[in-house]
Amino acid sequence: MKTDLCVVGMGYIGLPTSAIFAKNGLNVVGVDINEKAVNLINEGKIHIEEPGLPDLVKKVVENGKLRASLKPVPADAYIIAVPTPIHEDYSADINYVISACKNIAPLVKKGDVIIVESTIPPRTMNDIVQPIFEEFGFNVEEDLYIAHCPERVLPGRILIELIENTRIVGGLNALAAKKAAEFYKQVVNGEVIETDALTAEMAKLMENTFRDVNIALANELVKISDKLGVNAYDVIQFANKHPRVNIHMPGPGVGGHCLAVDPYFIVEKTPEESQLIQTARNINNSMPGFVVEKIKGLVKNTDNPKIAVLGITYKGNVDDIRESPAIEVLHHLLANKSFNIAVHDPHVLQENTSIQLHSLEDALKDADLAVVLTDHGEFKNLLTQDELANMRSKIFFDTKKVLIPVEDAEVKLYNFNNVFEIN
Repeated sequence: MKTDLCVVGMGYIGLPTSAIFAKNGLNVVGVDINEKAVNLINEGKIHIEEPGLPDLVKKVVENGKLRASLKPVPADAYIIAVPTPIHEDYSADINYVISACKNIAPLVKKGDVIIVESTIPPRTMNDIVQPIFEEFGFNVEEDLYIAHCPERVLPGRILIELIENTRIVGGLNALAAKKAAEFYKQVVNGEVIETDALTAEMAKLMENTFRDVNIALANELVKISDKLGVNAYDVIQFANKHPRVNIHMPGPGVGGHCLAVDPYFIVEKTPEESQLIQTARNINNSMPGFVVEKIKGLVKNTDNPKIAVLGITYKGNVDDIRESPAIEVLHHLLANKSFNIAVHDPHVLQENTSIQLHSLEDALKDADLAVVLTDHGEFKNLLTQDELANMRSKIFFDTKKVLIPVEDAEVKLYNFNNVFEIN
């Protein structure tokens, strides 16, 4: 059977993208180096958590429109949706992108559409991707339609936003942008904007940098409020009554595959010009340490305290732990040998992490403190649940403002409205 689309990378973006195109009638092959993931997909199952995706994958696999493979296959269009993590020095690791390009290059023919969806540093398309295909003898100005179309979706709403959101398509030339845009218009109802590759790269990076910088302002406010003894949440609520003010909500840090990573791609290319971006990153990176110090303050008078850590994903109601600040908080706590740590996360499977997970009941049993690091919906009514009866001390530190307060003299709730009370 002729393959219309080959998608390299079956993660949080690649698999939903493959399923959406398959749903719209294309013959799609999804490629991944994870043999377990490939086998699950071919069984009509998924290895990630995303609402609506299990049923969709099952349907398109059963009707023969989607299959998975360990190796790429010849197709008319290729989408590269592989990770772009960062090195220890915060520079971008684009080896997965390079490898994906080199793996499909021998299969590519004249007239094919090649799209990189992976988030990449500025000029990667021109300086890295283009030369790879030129090395295989292609004139990229005439033979191929190569473009960058960064993903712009929110976990938990991916299947909706892949269709409804505006897409930015940046081609290596105008015709490449046009051809790639036409390809997306088969499934996208939102606006599809054509531009050049560099502009598309920067637009994606600035979307997430904007959010990171604004979260840093809220997190810095928490530290200021702690110093001054003022309720940070009230300050935000009242300031946001101004028609042109929208301060974000603070938290234990910033995580995920975008916000905690993308700003560094700009810094890497323009370190002298990106001072505000770097400062924002430093503020957000400091929040796990700030939270840990407050945790220590809450248990300083308890010998060998048991601390229940609730939530390790980077955001609520997903199973994604990439760059999660909760993980960093946890590692700090585990390093303190006087602490007894029990971790519970209702969205993370034990097989997907080396962190020992517990049931909520076991995590809270004999706990001196419970720390909420992720705003999972399951935690919302935690303070009324039966599991609290077995806690040694009903003390909670809610860093995500997810818990609904209760009128119970035995329950003491701390968050960023009264964090200054923790010495």
